[in-house]
Amino acid sequence: MKNNIFRQLVVFIRRKYRVFFQKKFSKTDIELLKDKNFVIVCDNCWAGSVYQWLERPYNSPFISVGFYGDCYLKLLSNFDYYMNLPVIFITESKYNYRKITYPLAKLGDIELHFTHYKTEDEAKTKWDRRTARMLEETNKDNYIFKICDAWYASEKNFKDFHNLPFKNKISFSNNSFKHLNFKNHFQILEKDKNLKNRVPNGVKLFKIMFIYVNLYQWMKNNLAA
Repeated sequence: MKNNIFRQLVVFIRRKYRVFFQKKFSKTDIELLKDKNFVIVCDNCWAGSVYQWLERPYNSPFISVGFYGDCYLKLLSNFDYYMNLPVIFITESKYNYRKITYPLAKLGDIELHFTHYKTEDEAKTKWDRRTARMLEETNKDNYIFKICDAWYASEKNFKDFHNLPFKNKISFSNNSFKHLNFKNHFQILEKDKNLKNRVPNGVKLFKIMFIYVNLYQWMKNNLAA
């Protein structure tokens, strides 16, 4: 218990220090990636925080949108097909994990949970505009694909994710999955305050990510020239 409290205190101090000196830290990361183009494909709002940190325009529709694990993996498994489908809004979800108080849509049979949007018009306009920007980048080696278990991604989802043919994949979970020997998988010790077997939500995950991985150096090393 004491070790847990001490760790929480250390993480809190390190995180606040990074926030206080954000301009200094982000300037270094912006400079590091100044010659790199990239698109982030993500299962929750984590991507938006990365774009904001790097002061990049949103060239991805995966901003403030949530995907449950099975839907996300199905989308990634046939990515080009699904990304050319129109958004169709619906009123009921096949998942019963949360109350729907936001625009809910489908791409074919894939559910999109626009959790941070107020209206369907706003969600559709931004999804379509950012999808068009994303599709301008045709080199998938400039795409970053990320998954975590905040939206109930299962061990099978993680396994399928890491078996995808994309070059740049990164994952976060409360589970180490050591027996599966994933590359670029990071076990996160911090947990969601309500769901104790899940990582924190996308924004909070972003804020503590630096403790586990230097994302920007990883991007520098892996993105296409």
